[in-house]
Amino acid sequence: MIHATAQVDPGARLGENVKVWNWVQIREDAEIGENTIISKGVYVDFGVRIGRNVKIQNNVSVYHGVTIEDGVFVGPHVCFTNDKIPRAVNPDGSQKGAADWQVSPIVIKRGASLGANCTILPGVTVGSFALVGAGAVVSRDVPAHGLVVGNPARLIGRVCGCGERLDERLYCRRCGKTVDIEKG
Repeated sequence: MIHATAQVDPGARLGENVKVWNWVQIREDAEIGENTIISKGVYVDFGVRIGRNVKIQNNVSVYHGVTIEDGVFVGPHVCFTNDKIPRAVNPDGSQKGAADWQVSPIVIKRGASLGANCTILPGVTVGSFALVGAGAVVSRDVPAHGLVVGNPARLIGRVCGCGERLDERLYCRRCGKTVDIEKG
């Protein structure tokens, strides 16, 4: 399903049952896995990889260099950045072009959740089933099952795959599992 107002480049690859809602732009060479939902106002840059069963909420910018694995939740207004030293012009005043900047990849691992309005800085990996709190600014890697909040984001605990916060023994009161953090 592609909404009439969406712009999907013919060079983009969309899996089965992908839903693309209104005012979305998906650029060339982007790849989106089956059963993924791209909500209103999302921008997907060229070459971006998005896995299966992903939910991207309204007004998210997914820039070149970002990989989102299967089962990830991306909250509204999340911003992925990709240049550690952004500038509009070179020191001589000439406008920067594509050859004048370097992409620092971002990877969001399987099952992770990114809270509303958080920012993921260049070169960061968010581990599997990690949870990034709303408004957090993530400037360094987040471990698997990590719970991070704040600016800069800091690790304040661990979460289960179901999303519940784990106790000190890494036990989940909701689903009764003990999480093996090393295995993710």
